[in-house]
Amino acid sequence: MPSGADILAARLARQGCRHAFGMPGGEVLALIEGLEAAGIRFVLTKHENAAGFMAEGYWHRQSLIDPAAPMAPGILVATLGPGAANAVNVVANALQDRVPLIVLTGRVDAAEAESYTHQVFDHQALFRPITKASLSASRGAVHRVIDRAVQIATSGQPGPVHVDVPIAVAEGEEPADAFFRPAAAPGLPVPADLDRARAMLAAARRPIVLAGVDAVNHHAGAALRGFIEALGAPLVTSYKAKGLVDERHPLVLGGAGLSPKADRLLLPALAEADCIVLAGYDPIEMRINWRDPFPAGVPVIDISATLPQHQMHRADLALVGDVGLVLSGLTPAAGAARDVSVARAQPLREALATAFPDAPDWGPHAVFHTIRALAPENTLASADSGAHRILLSQIWRCHAPRDLVQSSALCTMGCALPLALGMQMAEPDRPVIAFVGDAGLEMGIGELATARDLGLPVIVVVLQDERLALIDLKQRASGRKEAGVRFGGTDFAAVAAGFGGAGVAVDSRDALAAAFTAALARRDRFSLIAARIAPDAYQGAF
Repeated sequence: MPSGADILAARLARQGCRHAFGMPGGEVLALIEGLEAAGIRFVLTKHENAAGFMAEGYWHRQSLIDPAAPMAPGILVATLGPGAANAVNVVANALQDRVPLIVLTGRVDAAEAESYTHQVFDHQALFRPITKASLSASRGAVHRVIDRAVQIATSGQPGPVHVDVPIAVAEGEEPADAFFRPAAAPGLPVPADLDRARAMLAAARRPIVLAGVDAVNHHAGAALRGFIEALGAPLVTSYKAKGLVDERHPLVLGGAGLSPKADRLLLPALAEADCIVLAGYDPIEMRINWRDPFPAGVPVIDISATLPQHQMHRADLALVGDVGLVLSGLTPAAGAARDVSVARAQPLREALATAFPDAPDWGPHAVFHTIRALAPENTLASADSGAHRILLSQIWRCHAPRDLVQSSALCTMGCALPLALGMQMAEPDRPVIAFVGDAGLEMGIGELATARDLGLPVIVVVLQDERLALIDLKQRASGRKEAGVRFGGTDFAAVAAGFGGAGVAVDSRDALAAAFTAALARRDRFSLIAARIAPDAYQGAF
C-alpha cells in the first residue's frame, strides 16, 4: 500500500508538476522521497524564500508551453519551525502576485506536540493570513486534501495554498483512491451582461484598455490584440502584463503603475476616454494615485477572473469569466470609425519614449538601453525591487507575456535571482537576465551557489550604487536626514568567481557591451556584471 507522501506526490504529478524546490529537514524526508518517486525532481536551494521564487519562475515559463493544459502549480517544500518561517515572504508574494504555489511543510504528530515543543508552533496560524487556504493532511484523506489544495491554488485568481503534513501521515500507509475532480475552467458571463458591454462599446468613440495579471494567467494575449485593433483603442498594461501584446505594436503604450513620469502622460489619456475596458486588470500593482482614476460619467467595463473585492476604483459593469473568451465575445461589437487610432496613440508612445531616453551619459538608462539593444529577441528577464526596477519596466520592451518577471504587487527584494534561475531551468536554451540592485543581490547572494550547482548560465546584472536608492530618494524628498540607506561596496566580480561563475565590473557603455556579449556566449556557468553607477543616478529618472 502506498504511503501518504506517495499519494500526495502522485496527485501533484497528475496535475503536471515536475519540479519541487526547497530545503530538506527530517520532517519532510518522506515527502521528498515521494516526490522524486513520482517523477517530481526536488531542487535544493540555499533558502526557502529563494525556493519559492524559483518555483514561481519555473511556473511562469512552463505555463506558456501548453496553455490548454491544467495549471501545474509551483511546489515549495519546507521543514517544520524555521523552515516554515523562512517561507513567509515568498508565500505572501504568491498571494499578492497571483502565483499558484503549493507550500508543503512537515509537522510533528499531534500527540507528540502535546509534550514536545522543540521547533513546534502552529504553522496554519502562521500561513492562514497569507494564503488562499491552509490545510492539514490527515490519514485516509490525503488524496482529497491535496486535490482540494490544487483546486484552490489554481482557480479564480491563482495563489498559494499551504498543506501541513504530519510525519505519520507522510510515512504511513494510505489507501489509493481514483477519485479526482479537476478545477473548473472559467467561462463566459451571462448573455445579458455581454449585451450591455457591447452597447457601451458601440457608443464609444475614444475607448482605452487597461490589462493586467488576470489576462496573463488566462493566456488572453491574442484575444486582447484582436480587441484593441478592432476598436482602435490604446492599451496600457500593469507591469505584470507587459508583453501580452508585443510592445512594439503601435497601439501599445507600455506598462504603468509606479513611475510618476509615466503617470503624468497616461492618467490624462484615461481622462480623455469615453469608455474604459479593464481586461484582467488588478490594481494591486498600482501606486496610490491610481485610486479612482476614471472620469465621472465614463462607463467602465471590468473583465476579471473573480468578482473584485478591492475599493481602488469603480466599475459600471463587472464581467467575471475567462478574460480571453470575454474579449473575443465583445470584439464583434467593434466596427464603427474611432477617433482614437494609431495616429492618436503615436504621439503618446513617442512622449513616453522621450521620458526615458537612451542618454549618452553613463548610468542606469545606458545600462538598460545597451542591454536591450544587444539582447536576442527571445531573451527573458527578471527584476528585483528598487529604483532600477521602475526605470527598467519603462525602458524594457517585452515582445511576449512573461518576458519580464518581477514582484510587482508585494514588491519584495531578493526575488530576481531565483526567479531567473527558475526560468532558466524551464527554458535552458534561452538567454535569461536577472536585473538586481546591490542590496537585493546581497540579500540572497547564496543562490549564486544554486546557479553553480545546477549549471545555469543566468546573466546577473547588478546596478551598484552602494545605497538603497529608492528609499534614499524618498528620504530626501520628504526632507528627512539620511539614515540607513548607505552601505559598503562589494567586489561582486570576486564574489562571482568565488561561487564558480564569471564576474566583471564595468563603468562605461563599451565595457558593458563587451561584458554582456561575452556573457551571452558563455553557457557553462553563470555570469555577473556589476555596473557601477553614481549614488544619485536615479534622481529624476522615473
